[in-house]
Amino acid sequence: MFSKKETGVVKSIVILFMIIFIGSSYSWGELLFEKAEFSSRRQKLMDMIPDGAAIILGAYHPTGYKAFFQNNNFMYFCGVEIPNSILIIDGKNRESILFFTISEREARGEGISINLVNNPEEVTGIERIYPRERFSSYLSRLSSRMDVFYTSYKPQELERECTSEKFRTLQSDMTLNLWDGRLTRELRFVDLVQERFPQMEIKDCSGMIRDLRMIKTPAEIELIKKAGRIGVKAHNELMRSTEVGMYEYEISSLFEYLCKKEGANELSYYTIISSAENHPYLHYHKYDRLLEDGDFIVIDAGPDYGYYDVDITISYPANGHFTPRQREVYQAAYEVQRTCMSLYKPGVTREEVRDKVKSILKEKGYDLSKDVFKKRTIIETGGFTHFVGMAVHDVGGGPANWGPLKPGMVFACDIYAAFPGQKLGIRIEDTVLITEDGCQNLTQGIPRSIEEIEDLMKEKGLVRTVKEKGLY
Repeated sequence: MFSKKETGVVKSIVILFMIIFIGSSYSWGELLFEKAEFSSRRQKLMDMIPDGAAIILGAYHPTGYKAFFQNNNFMYFCGVEIPNSILIIDGKNRESILFFTISEREARGEGISINLVNNPEEVTGIERIYPRERFSSYLSRLSSRMDVFYTSYKPQELERECTSEKFRTLQSDMTLNLWDGRLTRELRFVDLVQERFPQMEIKDCSGMIRDLRMIKTPAEIELIKKAGRIGVKAHNELMRSTEVGMYEYEISSLFEYLCKKEGANELSYYTIISSAENHPYLHYHKYDRLLEDGDFIVIDAGPDYGYYDVDITISYPANGHFTPRQREVYQAAYEVQRTCMSLYKPGVTREEVRDKVKSILKEKGYDLSKDVFKKRTIIETGGFTHFVGMAVHDVGGGPANWGPLKPGMVFACDIYAAFPGQKLGIRIEDTVLITEDGCQNLTQGIPRSIEEIEDLMKEKGLVRTVKEKGLY
């Protein structure tokens, strides 16, 4: 029979799996942060646009049966999760204006705070709030008092989206498609503003927003840390629960359950699982393999907690025991990853980290001419791949766009390589914060050494516990 603890675990699994498949969302109350946090962000943007006003568009209602998700830029500046809202940040007059229209019935149905709806100035700290229907007339009056409107030309980020990747996809599939040709919502808005107010200069403020979002505040860091703790706990359980004879889709479902059980409202991106012949495809997510004895697995997955993401990847043998070749490849990547982590600090560049890692490994006696070190992504990137924040590939671009690291930057340290002819791939990835004097691993707590992984995989996981009682 189950012990009381095991009974509680099983009941939680059954109930929460039902919740996940029915659909879930997380209520954050009135605002995600204190209103002073949002006010500070708006003030910083005002400092950048003293000659005009920025227009930040909120997300539309969802078109399918899924929870509303505010776009990241709108959420960043005011934290209001109301569909069809518009925010004006006026740098010339040093004030903000919020436009939204929502009935109390609709608000209750969407889990939106009634206090926010009825007392928006008090809750948000925004100076003036009007019904959305007054936006056009307000913009017309504003155009007579200044010469410049700012808005983001980049597409909005919704859940599991990254703005630069989304822009490239929309350009290819829609704007440049000879049988479509539509502009993005944002560029169509730019055209409409220019058409209706031809005297105005319209400027792109996406670069300004990028610069603000690249440096995380203490409040943002706390949410990313929470997401990190959730992700670490979930990944550790995946290692315990994995066994030969499982399908990859079982692992994917388990990860989503574990994250939502801990309060995550979404995943940062679809869970990536590669094994055997799929290792060369770094974003493989078909979950179509039955794990076999000897398979080596790469799982890249992270939760979204309160609009903030982490990026984590683990690699391990399906049967819990490394072969000599798996051990050789994994140990090389692990040495590079922890050496990179020891070097990150303010002022250092990608190139400096790369060169120092090579020097340190040579001093330790590693032969860098071996194939395990010749893959470009093992050493040449210095572990730098992309920023992490409100999107898993956060604004700021890739390593080619970076200068020296600065306190408050959060990025993925990602060491990976694939060996197609050997049906072998390796990836070790953590989310890293640059502090005033070094760095902090925000996804600390995952077994990373070979010995730690093999020890953890000897433990009984949730899947085995449920299977033993015939409930899986």
